[in-house]
Amino acid sequence: PVWLGVGGTPESFARAGLLGLPLMVAIIGGTFERFGPLVELYHETGRRAGHDPAALRVGVHAMGFVGETDQAAKDAFFPGWAHLTATVGRERRWSAPSRAQFDAMAGPEGAFLVGAPSTVAAKMLQASQTLGGLSRITFQMSTASLETTAMKRSIELLGAEVAPIVRASAAPKP
Repeated sequence: PVWLGVGGTPESFARAGLLGLPLMVAIIGGTFERFGPLVELYHETGRRAGHDPAALRVGVHAMGFVGETDQAAKDAFFPGWAHLTATVGRERRWSAPSRAQFDAMAGPEGAFLVGAPSTVAAKMLQASQTLGGLSRITFQMSTASLETTAMKRSIELLGAEVAPIVRASAAPKP
């Protein structure tokens, strides 16, 4: 299926609802809570347009990286994120990125899915609850590291440890 990717404008969320397309929320910072009212707008616009609520699925695309520990994941992801953010920021006149800013977004309230497997799984489940249920979550990992070994290990941890936790939590309870 076609998913409509949206940023942070109410118009983009309403448009997806009007069209009845699944919504992929691209989150490059901040908190998941910030997007709650926009996801509600998507659902309300879709309902008003006559679309089946079951077809109005929501996904999240967020910065993500899994490491052996929270600190190891943050340390591996930060340099690439800082470089990318500084490069894009110069074009958009953003202030220079800082480690404190990164740590806040990778922390418990932030929208970065960066940490140990249990941390990332818990944040994914929290994001789903906050946004009323997610159909899928995708990671932006390419900014993390130029080191192939770290990227491969992150993907292994995502599949072997994070996914089973999320699937078990999302499975219907008997």
